[in-house]
Amino acid sequence: MNATYLPYFTLGAYFDTGRLKYLYFMIVLLLYVCIIGANVLLIVVICVNRALHEPMYLFLVSLFVNELYGSSGLFPLLLVHILSESHAVPAPLCFLQIFVIYTYANIQFSNLAIMSYDRYVAICTPLQYNSYMTTSRVAKLMAFIWLYPFVEVGVLISLSAPLQLCGNLIPKVYCDNYYIVRLACSDTTVNNIYGIVYMFTVIVFIIGLILYSYMRILKVCFSGCKQTRQKAISTCVPHLISLINFSSGAFFEVMQSRFNMSGLSLVTRIFLSLYFLTCQPVLNPVLYGLQMSKLRVLCKHFLLHRT
Repeated sequence: MNATYLPYFTLGAYFDTGRLKYLYFMIVLLLYVCIIGANVLLIVVICVNRALHEPMYLFLVSLFVNELYGSSGLFPLLLVHILSESHAVPAPLCFLQIFVIYTYANIQFSNLAIMSYDRYVAICTPLQYNSYMTTSRVAKLMAFIWLYPFVEVGVLISLSAPLQLCGNLIPKVYCDNYYIVRLACSDTTVNNIYGIVYMFTVIVFIIGLILYSYMRILKVCFSGCKQTRQKAISTCVPHLISLINFSSGAFFEVMQSRFNMSGLSLVTRIFLSLYFLTCQPVLNPVLYGLQMSKLRVLCKHFLLHRT
């Protein structure tokens, strides 16, 4: 097949579900509404209560805003395609979805890494916490969390968009840069090199910071008193669960994209590819809202006051 620029891509993981598509549509729509409602509630509660204007809660706001952002890149198009007979996506819209989903994942990892660092400073050097986590430093960290992924993914998209392609079928329910590069007939050496650099920065800097922070926290827990251990556990458990959940989902997505998973059913492969995009925005508001007592009390007060 001759290489050419294609005006649209076809998402090939959708299958005919008959009348069940309306049930799937309602389930996905309900999930999307719950994600919006839960995340917006926690953002509003933290923003309107000055008692929560601390670095830990500001990073949580960033986390919840990112989950709204990432969900907006997936759910509207997913809902349309569940009901549609055609699963073609215009190329500009496809690259926009890739940009949103990739930046969402990168921001999520960066945010969780900075939250790990924040917990490390609070637990390991509590007396110096306020001098370390100043307003200006928190602002710089927040800017890094959001701006760096936008630049990094922007370069990734700018390398993929001009490629000449020999096909337009993406075997997923959303657009994915990896499969677009695989469709290319033109030289993809630069794309592959940048992809390796992209993954390297995530593994070395982001995951490295997380591991370093928790190694230091564990050291304090084992050498400290019972009260120190209890404080560390109470503040770190929600973050650790969130981190493990998101990392596992992202790992499954990378594995099933890069390796032959034909032994798994199509439904299982779709579930694995959607897990890190759907479960995390649902889990985090529940996890932090229930586990953090101050946030839980203020949420309850906010809802009762409004009703």
